[in-house]
Amino acid sequence: MSAREKKEKKPKQAKKAKEPQPRDGFINFTIDGQPVLARESWTVLETARQYHIHIPTLCLHEAVKPIGACRLCAVEARLDGGSRVVASCLYAPLEGVEILTNSERVQNVRRWVLEMLLAACPASKEIQELAREYGVTSSRFTIENPEEECLRCGLCVEVCEEVVGVKALSFASRGVSKHIATPYMVPNNACVGCGSCVTVCPTGGMGARLDKVRGDISQRTGRGHAH
Repeated sequence: MSAREKKEKKPKQAKKAKEPQPRDGFINFTIDGQPVLARESWTVLETARQYHIHIPTLCLHEAVKPIGACRLCAVEARLDGGSRVVASCLYAPLEGVEILTNSERVQNVRRWVLEMLLAACPASKEIQELAREYGVTSSRFTIENPEEECLRCGLCVEVCEEVVGVKALSFASRGVSKHIATPYMVPNNACVGCGSCVTVCPTGGMGARLDKVRGDISQRTGRGHAH
């Protein structure tokens, strides 16, 4: 074999992945040590999804704006020697910030959140399965209603207003008594029975509440039989 042929047969060295370069309108930072480049309008969670980095979520749906109610998407943000835990669905990254999605601090917060969720909506199979994924099988918090499934995240309220364009749902009361309801606690004629609230519900709790919201829809649409 000639020297030229040997040169041609020489295996090519793998090219190193290029790190994101600074660009106007973009932000450089890292997620779990991986350099990433985010648009100025992106949150940490949106950026992570662009790079296929998993961060768990519960109250987030692409149809509506983030509300940050469940805090399951918590991450640790380190910058200039400081550190704090933030909701990645709401947190806008800063240049050079270091984001950790699975640090010991984040794991502790996530387990604490899941314990609270198990106590808040213990009847939800979705919550039970999610908690088991993270090794949480019991809760130190008091269970007020063993049959409760609703997270009270407000996702159903948001989709009803933002997407459907009506306000058939709202929150009633405050604090531990806060719950999803309709104005004046009666079936709401604004409800079109589309089921969007059931579709976006992360815990399955809205399914049992739909009839209380819309009432006897046959009386308003002429379809079905009156009860």
